[in-house]
Amino acid sequence: MTSISTNFDRNKNFTRVKFVPYLLVFIAVCISGNVVAQKKAAWVSGRVVGDNEQPLDNVSVVILGRLKGVVTSDSGTFKLKVPADKAFALVFSYTGYKTEQRNFLLNENEEERVVVRLERGARELEPVVITNERQRREAGLVIINPKNAINIPAPVGGIESLIKVFVGSNNELTSQYNVRGGSYDENLIYVNDFEVFRPYLVRSGQQEGLSFINPEMTRNVSFYNGGFQAKYGDKMSSVLDIQYKKPRQFGGSAYAGLLEQGLHLEGITKDNKFTYLIGVRNRSMRNLFKSQETQGNYVPSSNDLQALLTYQINAKNSIELLGNISQTKFTLIPQFSQLTSSVFSPYFSANLGMDIYFSGREEDRYRTNMVGLSFIQQPKKSLRLKWMLSRFENDEREGIDITGAYIFGEREFDKSKSDFGLINNPLGAGLYQNYARNKLNIQVWNASHKGYLDLGHHYLQWGQSAERQTVNDKLHEWEYQDSAGYSLPYDPNNLALSSLLNSKANLTINRLSGFIQDNIILHDSMGVILQAGVRYNYNDLNNEFLVSPRLGASWKPAHWRRDIIFRGSLGIYNQPPFYRELRRYDGTVNTNLKAQKSWQTSAGFDYNFRSGNRPFRWTVEAYYKNMWDVVPYDIDNVRIRYFGENMAKAYAAGLETRIFGELVKDAESWISLGFMRTRENLKGDKYYDYTLDSLGGIKDSTQKEAGWLRRPTDRFLTFGMFLQDYLSTNKNFKVYLNFLYGSNLPYNIPGSVKYRNALIIDPYIRIDVGFSALLLDSEKSNRRSHSPFRNFENIWATLEVFNLIDRDNTISYMLIKDFSNTVFAMPNRLTPRLLNLKLVARF
Repeated sequence: MTSISTNFDRNKNFTRVKFVPYLLVFIAVCISGNVVAQKKAAWVSGRVVGDNEQPLDNVSVVILGRLKGVVTSDSGTFKLKVPADKAFALVFSYTGYKTEQRNFLLNENEEERVVVRLERGARELEPVVITNERQRREAGLVIINPKNAINIPAPVGGIESLIKVFVGSNNELTSQYNVRGGSYDENLIYVNDFEVFRPYLVRSGQQEGLSFINPEMTRNVSFYNGGFQAKYGDKMSSVLDIQYKKPRQFGGSAYAGLLEQGLHLEGITKDNKFTYLIGVRNRSMRNLFKSQETQGNYVPSSNDLQALLTYQINAKNSIELLGNISQTKFTLIPQFSQLTSSVFSPYFSANLGMDIYFSGREEDRYRTNMVGLSFIQQPKKSLRLKWMLSRFENDEREGIDITGAYIFGEREFDKSKSDFGLINNPLGAGLYQNYARNKLNIQVWNASHKGYLDLGHHYLQWGQSAERQTVNDKLHEWEYQDSAGYSLPYDPNNLALSSLLNSKANLTINRLSGFIQDNIILHDSMGVILQAGVRYNYNDLNNEFLVSPRLGASWKPAHWRRDIIFRGSLGIYNQPPFYRELRRYDGTVNTNLKAQKSWQTSAGFDYNFRSGNRPFRWTVEAYYKNMWDVVPYDIDNVRIRYFGENMAKAYAAGLETRIFGELVKDAESWISLGFMRTRENLKGDKYYDYTLDSLGGIKDSTQKEAGWLRRPTDRFLTFGMFLQDYLSTNKNFKVYLNFLYGSNLPYNIPGSVKYRNALIIDPYIRIDVGFSALLLDSEKSNRRSHSPFRNFENIWATLEVFNLIDRDNTISYMLIKDFSNTVFAMPNRLTPRLLNLKLVARF
């Protein structure tokens, strides 16, 4: 029998897990540091006057970053208690006058008197924020501010990076995400009511291109991490509902960084009938990939063009056109890779190293295009009808022919020795070759209708969709392995390949789906709202007809002093198979595959409160998902390999809690914490344990059943935090912190029942920091008429530090054998520390 050793040191890993609570305590201490420091106080007093030295009353005097302050008296005087022994700024604001800022640094009990003169000038009214209770009433709904997408420091930015703070992540190179134990393929994405899709063949985050969603064009982001309503489609995990802007005047933005560049323009004609919203993006991650463990020539390139055009025919009818063209090319000519891992087995401990010398190249190309046309009718104020027609095409090509010759063994880490960094005790050598020529073309035509009718205490929604999918796939890939001169698997009579996939598929699938639901206000005084609906789905691939009733409820106690809403959901969530689920490990397609099915329930509360005179929101939600007819899968980086059979049952249970608020004024932050367990039980997962005699022969055997195992996404603890802050004396210098933690994940040995869950991927810990400075503000009156920047609202410069702690996070393992046929797992690492510069301009 072969034994499996990994780089997972349980004592070491336990220490890493213990590190997280201490880090959280440290962050909490830092956040509360301002409060402690304010015990030492000083005073600022004085007068505020206008143009002719006349005193100004009711002038707001506030410490920068605070919500509470004082106002001046009838004679223009004020006195304010302020922190001592630390720099701070006072902001003086008054309607019709320009805002004035003064910086101070005072000793304890010191009082400073000032005279502040305000100049007349246009001043924008403070925006009135109206709380939208919709996001509090619907189970699993999180409303995300798209403006933060440009600020969050992450190698792959955008809306998805904001979502990862809530759901966790284990790969910073992808825009894909897992929600409540589900796979990447269990997430729905809509843009202006059109469903959008992702590339299918992508096998690593390196090859992945731009996300469909352009943050600069986005107006509203609604993210459901479970319990979503019947109006959304047939997936089991989440919904991301994006609404693009409808421009009201000319404007735009441009940004340029080392990793990505973009430009967007928007505007409206003089007659207010035609609007346009156009965005162009380009991404090249070459600088990021240069720091990967595999050295070589990386040539990644990804770009897209999007446009949203609307025309108002008359007061009741309008037309909307949404289009997208995206292309990604990836070329890799690998040269050398040097892997290192600490190995702990029952027999020995060592620092293993692996040196790989490559030849060959990889060339991939992914092209997607989508066009959607909507005709919107508003016959009367309470009735809205929408008719939609769309076409999506995904064309992918993968070409791989890479050979790697390797030697592995114990690596020398003593710098005083001449062989430092080299392998001084070889345990094995070998060669492998990966070859692929894969082609995939998917086209999706869709015609649908949606309607909305407001009846006061009832809000009816309905929809009907007809869809036709065509799939043309040619899969040809194989892997050859040679260890110590022997081809694996060893056969003295034949040259065998380690794995071989060779298949073709030409499918046409027609689908019908629809829904009807009602949002019901039972009684205003009761504070109870129900969302009840049902949807159906039928496809002619396996002639399966599915019905999914769903119910959501919320209750806001009318006579409670606290602003709290209780909410819950219960429903059936079915997922008819798309092409990737149909394809088995050997490349054959199972056209008889049934939909994966589940019933799900969730319950929790939403609580608005104030702390330190600042508004906060706290949500808690518990959930349970029971699944059957499950199609098991394994994850290799972001590539999902399905078994292609309904051969498992599974469950997921967990608890999520989040806090939203402004730790400092006008700087939104949030913290998310989640606990989860997800397990699966595969049919026919039996294996034998053998008892060997002294000569290595089989003496006895025992049949065992694997039973309930961890799913590939089983992560017990996830923690995410996004913080914003600025200097206490200058609001134009900001800092952004993105912190993600996820406990360990299982890693399955392909094709092995006994060693499923045999490996462990260490916890994922990542901290990214961004520092921004305002180079040009929006005070246009201070600029000369001939200034080239007179039409710019603002220009920001940002310095980002990715992976601040320079942690070597693991994404997968490479399995190799030594001379004794023992299998070792060498980790494939993600990105190290890296700097990025970015310039953002809005006009």
